[in-house]
Amino acid sequence: MLGLMIEVIPSEIVLAYGGYLVHGGHINFIGAVFFGVVGGVIAQIFIYWIGRYGGRPILEKYGKYILIQKKHIDVAESWFLRYGAGVIFTARFIPVARHAISIPAGMAKMKLSKFILLTTLAVIPWTVLFVYLGMILGEQWENIDEKASPYIMPILLSALALLIVYFLVKWMLSSRKKNKSE
Repeated sequence: MLGLMIEVIPSEIVLAYGGYLVHGGHINFIGAVFFGVVGGVIAQIFIYWIGRYGGRPILEKYGKYILIQKKHIDVAESWFLRYGAGVIFTARFIPVARHAISIPAGMAKMKLSKFILLTTLAVIPWTVLFVYLGMILGEQWENIDEKASPYIMPILLSALALLIVYFLVKWMLSSRKKNKSE
C-alpha cells in the first residue's frame, strides 16, 4: 500500500511483488488486492488534491518530482475539460494519462466522491491482474513485464475502445442539444 501511495516504483512491480508474497504464503490474495487498491486510490487522491489546492503553477513547478511533466498536465486537462468525468475511468488504463488525469479533476473541483468511485473501479482490475500474475510467477515475479505483456495490449485497446465510445456518446449528445436549441 505504501509503495503504491508514493508512486516511486511502478505499480505493476509493487503489485507483482505483492503477488509473490501471496505465493510464499506471507499474505493472502484478498489482503494484497485490498491494500493494493487502497494504496492506488490514495496515491491518486494526493494528485487530485495537488490539482485542486495547488493548481497548475504548483504542478508545473514541482510535478517533475512525481513524474508529471507540463505536457502531461496539458493533455490531461484538455481531455478532462472536453469530455468530462467519464475520462477518469478509462484514462487509468493508458500509460502516462493514468496518473496525470487526476490533476485536471482536482483543478475542475470534481466531486471527490465521484472521483474516488471512478478511480476505484479502474484500480481494482489492474490490481487483481498484477497481484495474480505475481502470484503465478512466484520466484520469478521480477519477470512481470514478460508475463503481463499479453494482457496489457488487450487492456489498453479495451480502454481506448471505451474512451472512443464515451467520446462518441458525448459528441452525439452535444450535437442533439445544439440541434434542439436552433
